[in-house]
Parts: sequence; structure tokens; C-alpha cells
Amino acid sequence: MLKKDNAAYTRGSIEGTMLKTGFAMLAGTLAMSGYNIADTYFVGQLGKSPLAAMGFTFPVIMLIGCLFHGLASGVMTTSAQALGGGRKSKAAKLVTSGVLLIFAISLVLALLGMSTTGWIFEKFGATGETLEQVKGYMNIWYFGCATASLSMTGNDLLIAAGDSKVASGMMIVGMIINVVFDPLFIFGWGPVPAMGIRGAALATIGSQLVATIAVLTILYRRHGLLRFERIPWKRLKSSWKLIIRFAVPASIGMLMMPIGSAIITRITAAFGDTAVAATAAAGRLEMVAFIFPMALGIPLLSMVGQNYGARLYSRIRVCRRFSMRFAFLFLLAMAVIYFFTAPVLVRFFSPDRDVQKIMTLCMYIIPWGFGMIEIHRYSGFFFTGCGRPAVAAWLNALRILGLMIPLSLLALYLHSLEALFAARLIADVLAGGIGFWLARRMTRQLPEDGMPPPVYAPVSWSRFLPNRLQAFAAAQAHVDSASDTQ
Repeated sequence: MLKKDNAAYTRGSIEGTMLKTGFAMLAGTLAMSGYNIADTYFVGQLGKSPLAAMGFTFPVIMLIGCLFHGLASGVMTTSAQALGGGRKSKAAKLVTSGVLLIFAISLVLALLGMSTTGWIFEKFGATGETLEQVKGYMNIWYFGCATASLSMTGNDLLIAAGDSKVASGMMIVGMIINVVFDPLFIFGWGPVPAMGIRGAALATIGSQLVATIAVLTILYRRHGLLRFERIPWKRLKSSWKLIIRFAVPASIGMLMMPIGSAIITRITAAFGDTAVAATAAAGRLEMVAFIFPMALGIPLLSMVGQNYGARLYSRIRVCRRFSMRFAFLFLLAMAVIYFFTAPVLVRFFSPDRDVQKIMTLCMYIIPWGFGMIEIHRYSGFFFTGCGRPAVAAWLNALRILGLMIPLSLLALYLHSLEALFAARLIADVLAGGIGFWLARRMTRQLPEDGMPPPVYAPVSWSRFLPNRLQAFAAAQAHVDSASDTQ
């Protein structure tokens, strides 16, 4: 098979490359939600109890997904930096070590999950038949934990290697296989017995297994980024340390989203079930606006990482200006569309007049912050790609814990639904503005092209340490920076 150019993000027009990869990932972005949509639709045909069981599984699957996304981000960022710097041998070692690490963690999580399924979901409130349905689904899902993690990681690595079209295609193929497997295993056909909700889990595992085999084969044959050879423990430990240095902040930052969502939902519940239903429906409508900016942002981390590894800092500055300007203007246009069409759009989501009224109010206020949300998200990509993943995690914490939750609690105190929506808008605008300022400041301070990357202290509070510990922190930062560029 023809070898692919693994450092394609370091050449050509930034604007053209970003739009090209964004369009390539558009179908894949839509396919990412296809798994849950298909499972929910077919399981819904089984009745209320299996559908309720699916609802109980989402928080656990989301939390584990955040961990895997963080690990994949660590492998993706470090390998992209190595590929951008022309260090393909190091990239291959990082990818191989990362795949082994993720596979090992998947096995540990699978064993822990299967041994604690009943206890965890009893604490969530599942009882009786619903609890048995949850156990049946999750015990199979845990067994296939490795396929979920490796298929996700494989797609991220294809993007890091500049193969966004193939990555998008793999996402679509996996979704299509899942849609075919769902009715087959859930309802049965011919020699295949009907397995109910267990069949939905088996269908997911089967589709992810096919995708995993495909993406790992492509990484091995097309990109040469997987190596089936013995890795010395010292090299393996060094690679794992570098990956985890990026993965831990990424995982923490991603965990902020479900935690914040759960707290905001609880606050919204104080305004009644109608408010919860309306804001949930508005959230689904909101995601439509982000489809293309999300597709544009998927390869952004790899693009920044490759150019950082290649020491092409001027391209990173151009990338930041273009991506943030594009996202802001695109989502500003979507906000205008939502503002004028909200009374019509909400009718497609609920026939209830009270739900429609709250949805309309929500769509009049919140969309004006869409552009700043995406700027905030992109800011995290620039910090991570430039070797500062902890700042990206702090930006997520700032938006959720520092702004959105306190402002929402204030709205609850005022008992004003309008104030609750305004709290979200203010949090998004402030967080986006801070992210924009910090990312612009960071990229402007990058050195000239070809110069060594800057050395950052590993902790922001190191200046308060005793002199000997300050010296140690500075030395450790130098070692970490040097290992990133080798």
C-alpha cells in the first residue's frame, strides 16, 4: 500500500488545509453520534425497562470515554509533534507504546467494571428488572472495552498522521456496521437468537472490533506507525510518562463537561420538569450549529502539534487567527438564524406550548455565546499542541467550576429562568474571551521559526518553592521539553 505523507499539516496553505480536513471530517462527525442514536432507537422498540437501562449506562460510559479520550489525546499530541519534526521512528515508538498502554488500561477497567456493575448501578438508583438489564448490557460492554478505546485511538492517530479522510471513512463504516448489527442481535434472525439489550452491546463491540482491526492495519501498513517488536522497558516507561503527561490534564478537562452538565441539570430541575425537557431539547438543537466547527476542530490539535514539532511557529499563529475567526463568524451567523427561526424550529421538538415557550427563550439568549464557546475549546487545543496541556485543563475548569456553576446558582437564588440562560451566556463569553487572550498571548510569545521550543515550568506555583526545589522543577521542565523534541 502507498505510504502516506505523515507531516502534511506542515506544508501548504493553512486555510486551505483546515477547510479541506474539516470537510473530510464532517461525515465522520455526524457518524460519531450514530452509535447512540441507533442503539437508542432499536432498544426503544423493546419497551420502557430496556430503554431506562440504557439511560443508566450513559454516565458510566461517558466517564470511561473521557478517560480514553484523554489517553488518545496524549498519544495523538506526542506523535503529531514527533511526525512534524521528522522523527518518524520516535512517533512509531510512541504510537506502539500508547496502544499497549491503552489496551492494558482497558483490561483493568473491564475487570473492575464487571466486578462492580451491580453495586455501582444500585447506587445510581437502578432496581429490579431495570438493574438486571443494565447488568446484561454493561457486562458485555466492559468485555469489549478494549475495542471502544482502540478504535477511538486509531482514528485519532490517523488524523495525527494527516489521514483525515480515511479516519472519517472508518467512523462511517463503524456506524453502518453497528446499524446493521443492532436489529440482528437485538431481535434475532435465522440462527442468531434474539438477545435484547445484550444484543445492542454485542453489536457495538462487533462494529468497534471491525473498525479497530481496520485502523490498526492502516497505521501499520500505510503509515508504518505500529511496530511489532520488543520494546525495552526503559523506552516503554519513558514513552508512557510522556503520553501520561498530556493525557492526565486532557482527561481532567474532559471530565469537567459531564460533571458540569449534571450540576446544571440539577439546578434546572428546580424550575420544573418542563424546564428540564425544554433545555434538553434545546441542547440537541444547539449541537446542529456546532457540526462543522467541531469537524474543523478535530484535526486542529494534530495540526498545531505537527507544526510545533517542526518548529514552524508562524504557521501556528496563522492557524490560530484563521480557526478562531472562522468559528466565531460561522457561529455568529448560526446565532442570527436561531434567533429569527426559534419559534418555528421548536415546534419540531415538542407539541407542548410550555416547552416551546422555554425553548424559544433559551434560543433567544444562549446562541449568542456559541462563537466564544468554540474559541474557548480551540484555545485548549493550542495550549495542548504547544506542550502546555495543564493550561487547557484549567481553562475547562474555569468555564465550568469558576463561571457557569456559580452564575447558575445565582440564577437559582433569584429563581429566574431567564437569569439561568443569561448565566450560561455570560460564562461562555467570559471563558471564551479569557481563552482567546491567553492563546493569542502564548502564540505571540513563541520564538521565530526554527528556534528551539520554549521551556515551561511544570507547575505555576514553583516560584513559591524553596530554592533547591525550584532548581529541581526547572531541571525537570528542561528534561520534559527535551524529550518532546527528541
